[in-house]
Amino acid sequence: MTRIERPFDITRLEDEWLEADGFGGFASGTVGTLRTRRYHALLLTATRAPGGRMVLVNGVEAWVEANGQRFPLSMQRYVPDVIYPDLTTRLIEFDTSPWPTWRFDLDAQRVLIAEVFVSKATRETVLRWRLQDTGTAAEAMNAPTLKVRPLLSGRDYHALHHENPAFDFNAQTSADRSCVSWQPYGDVPAIHAATNGAYTHAPDWYRNFCYVREQERGLDFSEDLATPGVFSFDLAQGEAVMILTASVAGTTNLATPLQKQPALNAQAAAPHATELGSIEQRRRAALGSRLQRSADAYVVARNEGRTILAGFPWFTDWGRDTFIAMRGLLIASGRLDEAEAILLEWSGTLSEGMLPNRFPDYGDTPEYNSVDASLWFIVAVHDYLATQHASAATAQRLQQAVEAILAGYTKGTRFGIQASPEEGLLSAGVPGVQLTWMDAKVGDWVVTPRIGKPVEVQALWINALRIAAIWNPQWQSSADRALQAFHERFIDPSTQALFDNIDVDHVKGTVDRAIRPNQIFALGGLPFPLLEGAAARTVLDQVEAHLLTPLGLRTLAPSDPAYCGHYGGPPLARDGAYHQGTVWPWLLGPFVEAWLRVHGTATEARSEAKMRFLDPLVAHLDHAGLDHLSEIADGDAPHAPAGTPFQAWSLGELLRIEVLLAGQEPVGA
Repeated sequence: MTRIERPFDITRLEDEWLEADGFGGFASGTVGTLRTRRYHALLLTATRAPGGRMVLVNGVEAWVEANGQRFPLSMQRYVPDVIYPDLTTRLIEFDTSPWPTWRFDLDAQRVLIAEVFVSKATRETVLRWRLQDTGTAAEAMNAPTLKVRPLLSGRDYHALHHENPAFDFNAQTSADRSCVSWQPYGDVPAIHAATNGAYTHAPDWYRNFCYVREQERGLDFSEDLATPGVFSFDLAQGEAVMILTASVAGTTNLATPLQKQPALNAQAAAPHATELGSIEQRRRAALGSRLQRSADAYVVARNEGRTILAGFPWFTDWGRDTFIAMRGLLIASGRLDEAEAILLEWSGTLSEGMLPNRFPDYGDTPEYNSVDASLWFIVAVHDYLATQHASAATAQRLQQAVEAILAGYTKGTRFGIQASPEEGLLSAGVPGVQLTWMDAKVGDWVVTPRIGKPVEVQALWINALRIAAIWNPQWQSSADRALQAFHERFIDPSTQALFDNIDVDHVKGTVDRAIRPNQIFALGGLPFPLLEGAAARTVLDQVEAHLLTPLGLRTLAPSDPAYCGHYGGPPLARDGAYHQGTVWPWLLGPFVEAWLRVHGTATEARSEAKMRFLDPLVAHLDHAGLDHLSEIADGDAPHAPAGTPFQAWSLGELLRIEVLLAGQEPVGA
């Protein structure tokens, strides 16, 4: 959990919280209640899990009226950069345990507690407000009334909303007036709000909200939101409750339709919220540690099975990210049934020896544009099968998928991917296509094309061959031949570290000497290291000297002329820096595993590794995406976090590191 208390550093007010619903939808926002992204919302629903996401309820304007005074409970930022009202003097504390909870000073004697959580059992967002029991002071309050205006849009989560005459403000109210529904546009889900308050219809527009994170990213950043009316709650009578959910009325062709929220009478809304809270608290407690609770956010529904979202708020499920992340999120964490289901689901998408790297948000055509996603699948299969959890039938299916990948890569498949007949190393790449994990592309510009024989691709390929050889010895000779060629061709005679790429652009004998983190996979991060002893120590020392930061490894050494120390600005600048010096926390997993293989796993070594490498990463759980790890950070100090604030493989590798440092042998070691 993360707790933030007054006095607040203003930057902490823009740290973010996340409540995921298990279907690709979520609620998210900031400590200070300001929405800083277009993705911040209280009801953001996946209409085709985990895609087809729509923002329905962006937020609320909330305040308390008592003794002739108005006490604001929400802040808004308007263009150009006007914050109103200012809550910084009233906000006492924010806590993420068991879910986002705020404490506000109303005056010297009165405190209001506000909280929000998403029920995974029902996909409902529950908002609750209550006065803290302060004895006679609370009893003496003069008619404390909570007022809440929902702020609505009804848009794709990547888009922005603006005032327009087509917005439908009409409200449908249940017979007892405790459930109010709106459908802003005919082709989006209807919104339902069940409360124990009273609704007054009062349509209006709130204009020119300013989303500073979008502005920093060089994107459109201004939005108008509609507010159909006001809910009033008598806080002297007890807790105020608002339960938000969506239905798909008027929407067609949805693979996972939402069920319409049944009307709740005024007496039932609060008990229903209490029941949902109790169920959700028990579910979260059963998950175990803080990291396990956070990891659960990324495991979501797809079709009849499960998948892993690469990150929040804008990623869906990507093949490479799924297979890297699941090693920590699921396999090392003992969630083996889910790991099995995901591996089997993906194995059914094989085409020409390749697994897709992305399922698009819309449409059913996956994208086969990665050389390493299929190889990471094999690594994840190895880790899973090593647990002995799989039945004989499941193991056979997964092994058959592995064999199909290796056969396809050996024969040759899309984008020039093929094992060299002469030496057994894996070639890949054609102009204009990004195939490795360093996959930034702007228009026709592939920032780091790495056409040829990238070093981590060889480490993955040789590991894949050795993994298959466990049950099919015919692959062992291929693995031995490729490993010998790796030793002969990848060691840079001038440094004794590893080239990042050889046979660049398929020109025999050319090399790329850029100091990048990809060489670490020859030592750690995979079941079978390619280097040992002094050779491994040399590579580790180079990576540590040039690339290591408290939040992960840089993607390029600062001494390189192409190095970019700051990630920011419009898309061209951001993508140009993405793999040219930007720090990636997930790479700390392979680095720590390599460090332990070089320095040993004695108690003293594990303690040193924890202090030097793990503790700074754990400290980041209290910043940016709270209880989670960011996607990336600046290469230059102080290594400001960037990208998605909630990233699956960053958290997955932290979980895997914890297992390593707990003294358990890495799988396959």
